[in-house]
Amino acid sequence: MTPFSKKLFYAIEAVLYIAYNASTEPVSSKEIAAKQGMPPRYLEQMMQKLVRAGILRGMRGPHGGYLLAREKRRITLSDICKALNEEKNIPASTPLGNQIVVPMIRKLQAMLAEHMQQTTIADLYEQATERHIRKSLGERNDFNI
Repeated sequence: MTPFSKKLFYAIEAVLYIAYNASTEPVSSKEIAAKQGMPPRYLEQMMQKLVRAGILRGMRGPHGGYLLAREKRRITLSDICKALNEEKNIPASTPLGNQIVVPMIRKLQAMLAEHMQQTTIADLYEQATERHIRKSLGERNDFNI
């Protein structure tokens, strides 16, 4: 079991994909959806939330798509999570659950939240570069905003 929702996983991967593959040209949501194997309409809803949060910048038109709205090092996983409203509440339970399980889950959530706040898209970008993961759009130059 993972504490990440599928939506959060796809959103992080989409932002990383844009960071890793875009230079001055935007990356289309259709391309990202095809690479992730998901319906474009589902992805588009997430992308719009990321635009509203100032993580991505949307560009309209036939060659439109998405670019990062700020530098990779200024986008944390926590920012993406907050943009999607993915912070989950723990349901009320029995006394055993409330006194034992809930505090343990809150502790794990705090540890995860701290790690997500410290991890940036630049960190993930560097890992992909170190592992020589091939860029999908051909080799483009890195471009920082």
